[in-house]
Amino acid sequence: MIKTIALLALLAAFPPLSTDMYLAAIPLLSDKWHQPLAIVNLTLIGFFLPYCGFLLVYGPLSDRHGRRPPLLAGLALYIGASLLCAISDNIVLLILARTLQGAGAAAASAIVFAICKDLFAGNLRQRIFIQLGIIVAAAPMIAPIIGGWIVESLSWRWIFILQALLGMISAIGVWLMDESLTVLRREGLQLVFRNYLRLMSNMPFFLLTLALACLGIPFFAFIAVSSEIYITGLGYSEKVYGYFFACNASAFLVAPLFFSRMVHHFSLSRLLPISYLGVLLSSLPMISSAVPLPYRLTVPMWFLTFFFAFGRPPGNNLILEQVDRDAGAASSLMVFFFFITGASSMWLISLDWQDKVAFLGWLGMVSATTTILSWWAINRLFKLRLP
Repeated sequence: MIKTIALLALLAAFPPLSTDMYLAAIPLLSDKWHQPLAIVNLTLIGFFLPYCGFLLVYGPLSDRHGRRPPLLAGLALYIGASLLCAISDNIVLLILARTLQGAGAAAASAIVFAICKDLFAGNLRQRIFIQLGIIVAAAPMIAPIIGGWIVESLSWRWIFILQALLGMISAIGVWLMDESLTVLRREGLQLVFRNYLRLMSNMPFFLLTLALACLGIPFFAFIAVSSEIYITGLGYSEKVYGYFFACNASAFLVAPLFFSRMVHHFSLSRLLPISYLGVLLSSLPMISSAVPLPYRLTVPMWFLTFFFAFGRPPGNNLILEQVDRDAGAASSLMVFFFFITGASSMWLISLDWQDKVAFLGWLGMVSATTTILSWWAINRLFKLRLP
């Protein structure tokens, strides 16, 4: 089981490995290629948009053909695109390569939760989700530090060479893994895609998916704007920026550990609202210009990330608990809405805001308020199945 969890953790870590490791290079490329942040950030948005779209493709394919074949195909595309990123000599080619990289990385995110549902059930699956959350927390902590060191010591191109190597390791693990789906769906692919319509008619599943997706908006916005604030705005080096980002990402490690203790004393229906309220309260200090930078961003953002990470693994498990079949499609749809809202916030924060830290705080307040009100309404309208 340890090898399986390690492989699942690596697959689940593809989004942070593909973005956080590269963030330190964004100001450098902006200066090198004489492009504004809004253009260079298209390498992030260009990653996530096809990533979101292909999430909806890999899930049904994995229900029809098993988890391994589409996962191996996606990893092969990811490896090739990573190498294309490494040899890019202009912003257009890099955006194109990142688009292909996102299309390949989607296979890992779309199928990893389905594999968990295949192999584990109920409370055990929730514990596995928590363990994955703890292990995956190391990725956004280590990735920006590695990226900062690579940018300063070697070249930004080596970041993508390392990503290709991680893709190869994942592909070998999937190749050696036993197929987790024992019963394949034999109907035509067109009928498989109709599962999405059926899932979206499942109101507890669909509304929970939308409500919990909103909570990631400020976190994705922080990913898009953090390097500009710390490196360009405050003058820190790429290496020091990696430490700032890793410090923020440490909340991903602490939060699941804290949740695993609290879940023994409080019900899930009480713990999840704490997560949403915590994101709301953590956003408030970022709005006030009375607190100097970097403290106005660093400290509140750590708590915002903590409360976001506190509720995300059990929230994912609660969403999947509302479906009885089509786990691959349900997993794809869940991750699709999470990342499409995140990509939208990346574009929004890249616009020419006068105080991007304050705007980040407003995004946190609005998104958390939306999630809180939605959670209250869903619980009033439906009787949710708790794990």
